[in-house]
Amino acid sequence: MSERRVYLDHAATAPVLPEVIDVVAAAMATLGNPSSLHASGRLTRKLVEESRESVAANLGARPSEVVFTSGGTEADNLAVKGIFWARRAADPRRVRILASAVEHHAVMDPVHWLAAEQGAKVEWLPVDHAGRLDTEALRHTLRQDPESVALITVMWANNEVGTLQPVGEVVGIARQHGIPVHSDAVQAIGQVPVRFGESGLDAMTVSGHKAGGPVGVGALLARRELDLVPLTHGGGQEREVRSGTLDAPAAAGLAAALRAAVADVPGHAAELARLRDRLVDGIRREVPDAIRNGDPAHLLPGHAHFSFPGCEGDSLLLLLDAAGIDCSTGSACTAGVPEPSHVLLAMGSDPALARGSLRFTLGRTSTPDDVDALVRAIGPVVERARAAGVVNVSTSSTSSTRGN
Repeated sequence: MSERRVYLDHAATAPVLPEVIDVVAAAMATLGNPSSLHASGRLTRKLVEESRESVAANLGARPSEVVFTSGGTEADNLAVKGIFWARRAADPRRVRILASAVEHHAVMDPVHWLAAEQGAKVEWLPVDHAGRLDTEALRHTLRQDPESVALITVMWANNEVGTLQPVGEVVGIARQHGIPVHSDAVQAIGQVPVRFGESGLDAMTVSGHKAGGPVGVGALLARRELDLVPLTHGGGQEREVRSGTLDAPAAAGLAAALRAAVADVPGHAAELARLRDRLVDGIRREVPDAIRNGDPAHLLPGHAHFSFPGCEGDSLLLLLDAAGIDCSTGSACTAGVPEPSHVLLAMGSDPALARGSLRFTLGRTSTPDDVDALVRAIGPVVERARAAGVVNVSTSSTSSTRGN
């Protein structure tokens, strides 16, 4: 692509940082299996353990609590399934899983699978109109039968609308009943302070490529006291819960990315918030009836999520793409059929309105020029998307009449 692209999809993946590329390239030139006992193996093991120590230091954890994985999805699966299996094995009564209704599919789908295949009883905790967990509902649910709950999983920050969840309050409620809590913190790293030890969480998921690291690496931070049943079996690496030859270059890349991500969270967040506010103000000026989603009082600084009445999200996305602007829709697509976002539906959004939503996310490479380019384009794009919707409705109506 020769034209300059405006990248407003950092929540999907962030540009790899130059220092990360240098670290990974150097590590890839180093020969050795970290499980080997010879000098080359020990050298590679040293790189892995130094990376583990760095990840732990930058996330407020102990090195022994860091379990390297292939990414956020594997870490979420290991947490949800591993905790559920361990807790049920220790006490067959513990079959309930409590999860927020706005979880990422990396949590939601394993929970669904445990219900369908493993006998789990799932309760989806409601959120308010801004996407924030209803903690009173959590308290009420727990009071019914706390001895039957295996775990609670609530994401740190929502990947679609950016709403921050009351993780500390959830942990406080769960602790009264001795129930472990897992949180997917993938979107929060680098935008808000995240300290695993101080959070009181039992398990927490992070991902490399959301923070300027390589794709294909992440970590599950898990307290040493937490029992986990492994997903895979083999050499017994990573506390015997994640077997497989350790990817030393990826671990080094994750460590480098996290060092950069947490170096100045307040300063970075303030800059993102300024850009986001500029974006929000511009969209509201150009499209006055656009509806902003998320909790403005508890929100990631780089997220701006809007619903555009009378539009289809896919039409908006493709029109912006043609204008050189990258963003994402607020809906998932299954078998080619657009479906409303489960996050927006849980927030009480009308399904038709939910289908006309876009997510704009900013990151370290975002500039005022990027924001201004979107603001210039959004008005004409919405007009064209609405016109296309009217034509499609008219055509569909005519076809339906002819069919009768």
